[in-house]
Amino acid sequence: MLTQKIGKEYKKNIKNSSSFQELESLRVKLLGRRGLLKQAFTDLKKSNPTQKKIQGQKLNKLKNNFEKLIIQKTKELKALKPLASTLPSSPTPRNISQSHKFGHLHPITVTELEINSIFRSLGFSVYDGPEIETDEYCFQRLNVPPDHPSRDLQDSIYIRQPTFLLRTQTSSIEARLLKKEKPPFKAAFPGRTYRNEKVNKSNHFIFHQYQGVAVDKNISLKDLIGTLDTLFKHLYGPKAKVRYRPKYYPEVEPGLGLDLVCFSCQGQGCPLCKGAGWLEMGGAGLIHPHVLKIAGINPKKWHGFAFGLGLDRWVMAKYQLSDIRTLLGGNLAYKPQEKTL
Repeated sequence: MLTQKIGKEYKKNIKNSSSFQELESLRVKLLGRRGLLKQAFTDLKKSNPTQKKIQGQKLNKLKNNFEKLIIQKTKELKALKPLASTLPSSPTPRNISQSHKFGHLHPITVTELEINSIFRSLGFSVYDGPEIETDEYCFQRLNVPPDHPSRDLQDSIYIRQPTFLLRTQTSSIEARLLKKEKPPFKAAFPGRTYRNEKVNKSNHFIFHQYQGVAVDKNISLKDLIGTLDTLFKHLYGPKAKVRYRPKYYPEVEPGLGLDLVCFSCQGQGCPLCKGAGWLEMGGAGLIHPHVLKIAGINPKKWHGFAFGLGLDRWVMAKYQLSDIRTLLGGNLAYKPQEKTL
């Protein structure tokens, strides 16, 4: 019997549908010739007359509600279709030209190019992806369903709720890449991200991330930490003080927080590091088996790691900037690079 609890669950699924294909699949499952409602009406014939009347009325009401919800959701998806058609179906190779005649490159661009070079030397390809994203790639494919509590930690900026938003993380490119590529592969992707955050010395509502992912056989935490250690040493020298601590992220298991000793106070505690003596530089971990399953990758055969770096903070540490607002403001408080890039 189609219970009230199951009915509520399917109503929720209809409302959260992000594509016509997903909605049609639900319609067939519920209202098709062999759907749940058809089976429920068939089972009802075995009930006594009193039960048949009561349950029959409930099933008819449920059927009408499903039909109305599907019609309403179809209209919503049709209205969103023009925007969806502008989004690329997969990540694209990223290439920033280093040649210029006038002025100088922004410190974020300089640092990004340097990190690109490091990862290319490690066999990574560099990709780009859309800044206007869908809920599917920004959250759902990363093990964050609509009712997941971790969404409360990201005050997202929506274009058209609940489907289109400004990406809150470059992990959305990872989700597209996992769907497109067949393992083994290694890829990195820098980009601008957005969250409705209060602007202060260490946070901004517009910021940059640098994401990386590797999928292969027998990948472990030592591969992840070895890769990140290489990056830290290349950018900040062999004596850079780094620590890795356990931290929860829904798309990885286990997860790590990446910290660099605060360059402003050398670990003593200051407003920039909020008295901790360390700056959080990003998060990482081994890709959650469910994320691989969603992408159609067998987690028993393939393993992977992923990391997301707060690129702005890496730039701040590199250029000794104590306020993230300097990077996006009009006051050029940093010195131009004198060498030709």
